[in-house]
Amino acid sequence: MLAYDVAVIGAGCFGAWCAHELLRQGRRVLLLDAYGPAHSRASSGGETRIIRMGYGADALYTRWSLGSLAEWKALAARSRRPLFRRSGMLWLAGARAEYVEQTERTLAALAIPHQRLSRDALAARFPQIALDDVEWALWEPGSGVLMARQAVQQLVAEDVRRGLDYRLAAVRPPRDSAHLDALTCADGTTIAADTFVFACGPWLPKLFPDVLEGRIVPSRQEIFFFAPPPGDAAFAAPDMPAWFHHPDLVYGLPDIEQRGFKLSIDRHGPAFDPDTGSRLASAEGLAEARAYLARRFPRLARAALTETRVCQYENTANGDFLIDTHPQWPNVWLVGGGSGHGFKHGPAVGAYVAQRVAGTNAAEARFSLAAKPPLRARTVY
Repeated sequence: MLAYDVAVIGAGCFGAWCAHELLRQGRRVLLLDAYGPAHSRASSGGETRIIRMGYGADALYTRWSLGSLAEWKALAARSRRPLFRRSGMLWLAGARAEYVEQTERTLAALAIPHQRLSRDALAARFPQIALDDVEWALWEPGSGVLMARQAVQQLVAEDVRRGLDYRLAAVRPPRDSAHLDALTCADGTTIAADTFVFACGPWLPKLFPDVLEGRIVPSRQEIFFFAPPPGDAAFAAPDMPAWFHHPDLVYGLPDIEQRGFKLSIDRHGPAFDPDTGSRLASAEGLAEARAYLARRFPRLARAALTETRVCQYENTANGDFLIDTHPQWPNVWLVGGGSGHGFKHGPAVGAYVAQRVAGTNAAEARFSLAAKPPLRARTVY
C-alpha cells in the first residue's frame, strides 16, 4: 500500500496545479493520471489556450486570471521555455456589446492595461480582419496565448524533481463507505491518503455519477487550424492577436509554431463521452468554421485545412467551477467544471484548493456543489 498526505487524481491543468500548491505546503503528494499529463483526450490537451483578463462584470475571474498569468510567466521563466506568448487579446464588439463594455469597466476598476479601439483604428492596426458588424474593439495588450500541453507537462516534471510522486495509473470508482481511506487502482495497487483531490475533468461525472450526473456535462467541441497564405505573416503573432467575437461566440488564436490559424465556435456542442466519443471533426462543423473564416478573414477564405481537433468542455450549469467536498466524504475534494474557460485559471485553482484543504481560506459560494443545479444557464464565458 502506498500512503500519502494527499492524492490528486487527474494530471490536467487543475490537478497539476493542485499538486504543485499542496507540495509547496510541505505535504507528501501523489499525482495520478490514467493517460499522462495533458494527454490528447484531456481538456488540458492541445497546443494552445487563450489567457485573457476580460470576464464582463465578473471581477473574481478577472483577478484570478491576473494572478494566474503571473504564475504562468514564472513557470516559463524557470523552465526557460516560451510557455506564454504575449499576442494581446482583442474583443470585437458591435452595436450591442454589453459584455465587452462590462469588461472594459472591470479592467479599468482593477487598473489592468486596456484600450478601446475605434473602427478606424482597428482597421488600420489589423487590416486582415473584416469589420462587418464590428464597430469597435477592446484591446488587452498584456494577454495572449499559453502553450497548454507543454506548460502542464513542464509543471509536473518540475514538481517531480521537487519530490512529487507522479504515477501513470487508473483508479477504480470509490466504494460506498463512511470514510474514504484508500483507492484501488486498475492494477490492484492500493493508494491510502488523508485527503483525496479528484480533478478528472470530463471523467468526474463518470467516477461520481450519483453526485455529478447532470451537474457536469461534457460537450463536444471542434477546433480547426488553417494555413496562412505563403509568405504572409499577418495571421501569426505579433501581427495577429488572440481574439473573441462575443456576439457570434467565435474565437481564434494566431498561427503559433507554424501549426496554423486556430478557429473555434464557442457554442456548447452535443453531449460527449471522453472515452468513446469520436475525435474526428464533422463536415458540418468545418463548413460553419469556413463560412465564418471567409466572412471575418477573407484572405483565408480558401486557406488549406491543416489540422482539426475534437476536445470537450465539462460544463456546469452556468460556467462556474466546482470546487467542493464530496457530500458523503469530507476528505474528498471534487475539482472541475472548467466549462471551456478554466485552463488559464489553473494556478489560482491550485492555490484555492490547497488553502481550502488546509482550512486557511473561506469557501467561495459560487464554487459549491449546491450552486450546481442540473440545468443549463450559461453566464460565464
